[in-house]
Amino acid sequence: MIIPIRCMSCSKPVAHLWESFKEEVEKGKKSKEVLDKLGLDRYCCRALFLGHVDLLEEVSKFKKF
Repeated sequence: MIIPIRCMSCSKPVAHLWESFKEEVEKGKKSKEVLDKLGLDRYCCRALFLGHVDLLEEVSKFKKF
């Protein structure tokens, strides 16, 4: 739901890069170029960004018990 603060495999901080990644991809740039520009070289960090689905807005509609 929310991007993790650190990569789960290598413990590199990645959460601060999510917004810029999301903006650049929405502008039409290729994900590979954006990930290279952000300095995400390891496959574990790249997989974290490419596989993440932002569901925070959808989940926030439901009541919390």
